Amino acid sequence: VVQIILWYLDSGYSKHMTGDRSRLLNFIKKFIGTVRFGNDHFGAIMGYGDYVVGEGVISKVYYVEGLGHNLFSVSQSCDSDLEVAFRKHSCYV
Repeated sequence: VVQIILWYLDSGYSKHMTGDRSRLLNFIKKFIGTVRFGNDHFGAIMGYGDYVVGEGVISKVYYVEGLGHNLFSVSQSCDSDLEVAFRKHSCYV
């Protein structure tokens, strides 16, 4: 079984976000506020947890109700002392 998990990387998002609550471990249910997207729609941030990807973990990922994609925040990664490098057809974290 092959599972492909797609994340959109962006420097405009301040936090990692997902709409898939089932993927979050150590979930803390807490209304944090709302997030506004580029299309002027809003989503409720209903908590956060750790998102497991293979053997790695993306910490403090916000759960946003109704969000259809996973959003990976470049700035949150850099704040966590991770290095993010972009190439023509790829990105390395």
